[in-house]
Formats: sequence, C-alpha cells, structure tokens
Amino acid sequence: MECPKCNFENPEDSLYCGKCAAPLPSSEEVSYVPTETYQTPVKELARGTIFADRYEVIEKMGKGGMGNIYRVEDKKINEEVALKLIKPEIAADKKTIARFKNELKYARKISHRNVCRMYDLSEKEGAHFITMEYVPGENLRNMIRMTRQLSVGTAINIAKQVCDGLAEAHRLGVVHRDLKPQNIMIDKGGNARILDFGIARSLESKGITGAGVMIGTPEYMSPEQVEGKEADQRSDIYSLGIILFEMMTGRAPFRGDTSLSVALKHKTEIPPDPRQLNAQIPEVLSQLILKCLEKDKENRYQSASEVSTELSRIERSITTTEREVSKRKPEMEKAVKFKWKNIIVFGGAVALIILLIVGGLSLLTEKREEAVDSIAVLPLENLSGNPEKEYFADGMTEALISELTKISGLQRVISRTSVMRYKGVRKSMPEIARELNVGIMVEGSVLLVGDRVRITAQLIEAETDRHIWADSYERDLSNILELQRELARTIAQEIKIALTPEEETRLMKSPRVNPEAYHLFLRGRFFWNRRTGEDLKKAIEYFEEAIEIDPDYALAYVGLADSYLTIPDYSSFQP
Repeated sequence: MECPKCNFENPEDSLYCGKCAAPLPSSEEVSYVPTETYQTPVKELARGTIFADRYEVIEKMGKGGMGNIYRVEDKKINEEVALKLIKPEIAADKKTIARFKNELKYARKISHRNVCRMYDLSEKEGAHFITMEYVPGENLRNMIRMTRQLSVGTAINIAKQVCDGLAEAHRLGVVHRDLKPQNIMIDKGGNARILDFGIARSLESKGITGAGVMIGTPEYMSPEQVEGKEADQRSDIYSLGIILFEMMTGRAPFRGDTSLSVALKHKTEIPPDPRQLNAQIPEVLSQLILKCLEKDKENRYQSASEVSTELSRIERSITTTEREVSKRKPEMEKAVKFKWKNIIVFGGAVALIILLIVGGLSLLTEKREEAVDSIAVLPLENLSGNPEKEYFADGMTEALISELTKISGLQRVISRTSVMRYKGVRKSMPEIARELNVGIMVEGSVLLVGDRVRITAQLIEAETDRHIWADSYERDLSNILELQRELARTIAQEIKIALTPEEETRLMKSPRVNPEAYHLFLRGRFFWNRRTGEDLKKAIEYFEEAIEIDPDYALAYVGLADSYLTIPDYSSFQP
C-alpha cells in the first residue's frame, strides 16, 4: 500500500503510513478511481519500433502464460535484454502487480551463472512489462523435441547446473514454483540458465480450481501445488525430477486430456519407471528420478544440493565403469596362455571367425548398397510453436528433397507429394519405409527465429529403425541455400553416395538470397501446393511480391510460371 502523501510502501493491511502516519486509503478506494483516464494497454510490439522511449524491438521470441516475450535493445545502455509484456487481464489486477513487485525484490538478489537475472517491473503506454537478462540459445523444451531423448551424460550435466542455480535461489529464500523445460535456456556454450524466478508466486491463487491463475504448469506441478498448499524448495525438486524424466525418455510421466486431469495424476498416480521407456538409463539414475517424484515431500531429496551431489556420484560411477571396461582388455589378454598343442585348434577357430565376420560384413554392405539408392525426407517439424510458420517448415522439406533429387547417385528420392501425407501422422519408421519402399529416411525439425534458421536432421535406417547420423545446422536466412546444400552433401556422404565433380561444385556454391523475397517465395510455394483456384491466385501474388523486392530472383519467376501453367486446371480465373 503506497502512501499518497510520502509515497512510502506499507504492508497491504496498514491503516496508517509507517513513515509519516498519514491515513491510508482502503483497498476499495484504491481499486476504484472514477476520474482515471482510460488508456488502451499495448498488447503487441511491432518489430523495429521503440517501446517506452527506450527499447527497440528486435524480434518476438515467443509467448508464455504472462504474455509475449521480446528480444529488445535497451538504447539507454546499448545492450540486448529480454522484455516480457504482461497481458492486460493480468496487469489489471493491482494485487498481482503489487505482489510481483514484492517478489521481484527477492528474485533480483539471485546472482548465479545458472540463473537468468531479473531486472525490473515497469509501466509505460498503458502496459506493464518486465525486463530481464537476454540469454541467446535454445530452451530445453526445443532441445528435447529435436533429439527426443538426451544422452545420460548430457542430461546429468544439465540437471547438475539447474541444481546449482536452484540451490543459490533456495539459499536466498526464493522458490521457483514453475520450473519446466521452457524455463531453462541452454546457451551457446552449453550452460543451463533458469528463467522466470518470482513470476509464479506473483500469480498465486487459492488452488487449481480457484478464480485466479494456476500456479505452475500442470505437467510439472508438485502434489502440494495441486492441492493449493504452500510450495517450498522440495516442490522445485519434484519439478526437476519430471524434467529429468523427460530428458531421458522424451515425454513427461503423466498425460491427460485436460490440464486438470494431468494435475490430479500428480496426486493419485505412481509415475512409471523411466527404464520402461528407455532401457539405457542407469538403474541409479532411474532411482534418483523416482525419489524426486515422491508424492510426500518428506520422502524426496530435501535440497537441490543433495540432488546435485547424488548426480555427481552417478556421473563418476558411469565414467568409472567405462574406464574399468577399457582397462580389462589387456589384463584378459595377459591371462590367456596357449600351449603348443592348442595353436592349430586356436588358429583354425580364428580363421573361421574371420571368414564369418568378412562374410557378414559383405552381406551387410550389399544390403546397405541396395538400400542407399532410395531415400525419403519426412516433413520437417515446425518448432516455432506458431502455425503461421508451417509454410517455412514445408518449404525447407521441399528444398531438401529438391537438392537430393539432383544427386545422380540417388536412384529414387520420394516426392514431396508422397511424403507430405505423413505430416502429423503417427506411424513407426519401418511402417512408413515399407509403404514408401525406401531404405533410408530423413527426419528433423526447423526453427525460425527472426532471420536465423536452425535445421536439425537425422538419418534412420528404415528396416531396423536405427539412427545412423544426426546433426544441427544454423545460418542467417540470407545463407539458407548454403545450409540446404551442406545438409544434402552431408547426407550423401553418410550413406556412401559418390558425388560427381559437377555435383561437388554445385553443392559448394551457395549464392545469398534476399530474406524477405525468400519468405514470400516460400509462402507462394505453400499456396501453390494446395492446388485450388483461390490458393493459386494467392501464390501468384506472393511470387510477384518477391520479384518486386528482388527482380533477379530466378526461383520466384519459376514459381510464377508454374502458377500460370497450373491455374487453368483448377480455376476459371484467367491471368
């Protein structure tokens, strides 16, 4: 409660100012101001605009429960920061804003390499917004979606860093309450950074069925949060257990049709053993995860430091085991002693084994040679979370198919039309491979943020569903052709396809493109592929816009020609 006379902040239930003793208005008087001028709050920030006379909007990074998140440049200090524009319906609740101001005081005290710094809560142009440290990189949610399951070493490394950040926050009395993969950034150096400390507490409501905003995210809520009870550091440990479960299995332990059904499972259902979903998980790590997920918080680890210590012990035991296995070989070799009379028998056995190995390798090689002449690129997944960017993921899929089709050593590359029917379809790789009659499959994802593109791809041996290779490629959109051709060249090398000198030269040459024209071209292709009269007219408009921006852009002319040739078959419209 702010004193109207001296502006001193008093506890909410105060009747008189603690500094100047002036009478304070009641909560009803504060919430009702009949003479206040109504101002429409800002809901969206356009790229390139200056907000609050200080922040230049670089790009929209995404949106969360509180509102949209932007990457901006703070002109006052010439530094990039993250800005979260709070939703008007949340900002309208003065108690929520006051509560967040109070929580922010504590969250700002956390200074740790594994925690993203919170800066300030401000109001301008009818909108409330939070500024915080900008962390370039990928959030853990996208990382899991791209790789499905993380390696044991990677998962432990990330979890240890999260534990270190939580330990410092808990030491200062700050509990996160909404820990989830979306709130963990992995920067370019592989360091984990926890985001959004203090926000969940500010949105606190009386239980999950109350009138306010639910505390936390259903998939990651502790049983006590589901009941609306006070959350302490052990609630964060429960959420960390779910994140570890997801890193190792690719999915959360509890699923349901509604948020409420998922939340209630945290109270009523025993989580599955993660080893049932991934047999490669060490038993000790599985036990750690399940202990974090104990329903009774008294049975969980009691501190983040305790979890970190246990993870370090598991990490050492795994490394030691691998080291001991490698050391055993020379010891075993020394223990083997031969007698002269056994040499002939031993030599014959060795010769037989060599023949079998050579024969087996020969069969495998023949099988691979038969398989590699056919390949299918499955529809790349759009990781942006924005359905409006589906055109971009589809365009990248088509471009990769086009590049592979130009490689003469690949006898059969499945067409875009055939593979697109598998978009959003849940079928196993062997099943799809049988239907398409191919030996090698390419699957992956696309993430477009501003003018930066990241494509993650993996090669899969279709019959066995075995992963052969996986990698990520990131470029500016102006260098998108370089990314596509490098990816095609790498795929050819991985499946032992010999490139001709001409193909090598073409794949190494990568002219730059105008990003805006390229976006318009891909939108045009997206509508062209729909093959309806209205969609073809839209495609023509996009191709013409691309040509207007870049008159030398050959692909836009090709798209325009394709549209003019196709439209008579699908529409009465005459260009």
